[in-house]
Amino acid sequence: MARAYELMVIVDGDVEETAAQAWTKSLSDSITAAGGSVHGKPDWWGKRQFAYPIDKKEYGYYIVLNVEAPGGALDDLERTLRIADDIVRHKLIRLPDAEAARRGMGSAA
Repeated sequence: MARAYELMVIVDGDVEETAAQAWTKSLSDSITAAGGSVHGKPDWWGKRQFAYPIDKKEYGYYIVLNVEAPGGALDDLERTLRIADDIVRHKLIRLPDAEAARRGMGSAA
């Protein structure tokens, strides 16, 4: 059974914008390879200033994806994000059924 998730990734602000945008395709491909799917279009927020420095960095590129995937399918993706040099932070949360339904994701039946 597929579950609804929200994945937010912050790419290092020192990286070129084209390289940061390439992470969007890389994330989508990794999710598909793991047996999941990206619901809708990835949300590219662009370069934003942090509220406080993270690893001595002031800026980062934000990417938000709505994802449907079986439970545990995204473990390898999370491991990859944890060790990637370009990724400052990431957060993968499972959406409550009501929120998934509000976003039109099919797993909220």
